[in-house]
Amino acid sequence: MTKPNLFFPTPVWTTNLDNYKTINEQMYNYIKSNKKNDEVGISKSNVKGWHSNDFNLNDKDPQNFIAFILPTIENVINDMNWEKEKQTAKISNMWAIINTGGSANLRHQHGNSTISGAYYVRAPQDCGDIVFYDPRPAPVYSYPNVKSVNLLNAQVNGISPVEGALILFPSFLDHSVNENRSNEERIVISFNIRLSMKS
Repeated sequence: MTKPNLFFPTPVWTTNLDNYKTINEQMYNYIKSNKKNDEVGISKSNVKGWHSNDFNLNDKDPQNFIAFILPTIENVINDMNWEKEKQTAKISNMWAIINTGGSANLRHQHGNSTISGAYYVRAPQDCGDIVFYDPRPAPVYSYPNVKSVNLLNAQVNGISPVEGALILFPSFLDHSVNENRSNEERIVISFNIRLSMKS
């Protein structure tokens, strides 16, 4: 039987981290404190939701959070077989988004970065899947009808958020967030990672 070679696969890593409740409470309080000091936030891909300014990565709570997710980031770097001797991976920026009922995020990507991430501090049921789009240009112009969706023919894939889950993906990958249809807050921490040559 002939099997296809997957020449240019697009990886999206999903990890449900253990012992997440303590860090989630710390980051929840940190995010809420930021929102209290800046109720307006900024406007980017968010529709109705609150988008924070970038965190101060020297603050204690973001530092603790980075330490918590670092082993998973290391796994991604190892999976990609990226050279670590001459390159360094650094989180370049980090922010939070709070989507209440009816809030969403429009399709976008994260430029000038290598890997981007989303971590869920609060994720009630029906709060809005993160949706990823096929990055290849050809299907935009011509795409055959399919009998059923599979890993080879899907143009869109979604992941339902779960508290304590970390999703990492190539920064070039277009994504959006569906409308929060719950009456509770969906709180996500997003960030970008850059790999650059060591000086």
